[in-house]
Amino acid sequence: MQTVEAGDGEVVVLTVGPEQAADAVRKALQMGADSGIHVQDDAIHGSDAFATSEVLAKAIEKVGDYDLLFFGMASTDAGLGVVPTLVAERLGLPAVTFASEITVDGDTVKIRRDGDVATQEIEGTGKLVVSVTDQTGEARYPSFKGIMAAKKKPVEEWSLADLGLDASNVGLDNAWTKVESYEPRPPRTAGEIVTDEGDGGTKLVE
Repeated sequence: MQTVEAGDGEVVVLTVGPEQAADAVRKALQMGADSGIHVQDDAIHGSDAFATSEVLAKAIEKVGDYDLLFFGMASTDAGLGVVPTLVAERLGLPAVTFASEITVDGDTVKIRRDGDVATQEIEGTGKLVVSVTDQTGEARYPSFKGIMAAKKKPVEEWSLADLGLDASNVGLDNAWTKVESYEPRPPRTAGEIVTDEGDGGTKLVE
């Protein structure tokens, strides 16, 4: 939305997910996106990042004309953060990822990536995949006007058949990665305070 508001163009929102994922599309339309696409198919349930990236790539190819593809940082379930790069690879596009700040000037995109020990500035041109962090701007919320306007905006629903994909490519049974087990994180325990009286290093090692 920031990119379009600073220049021109339109925003098409695309999601892959079950029926309730339509809520995310609807909220994006309420915030100002122009149209939405929801890929929904029971066979997709349980898909890993690799299958999800294939579905997204096929959907993007079906959309056809686009300039920039924006992705979030990571999903809230697996949190792998690799889907943007996988989609870029499938589409044959360069990817600039984990952007904290984005500047678009014509067909040139500049991002700032803030790492743990350094900040990088990266530039790309042409069609690009861009993934962003939660630092790229203040959260925006739907206005009453936006909520009412969203009711008239088009939302397409596509299945695997619409994308020319076979169910054997997706789903939990066909996933390349699987969760073997999980357990709740143990509660935090009280730490030990080390007072440095000239032997702090030794105490820490011990």
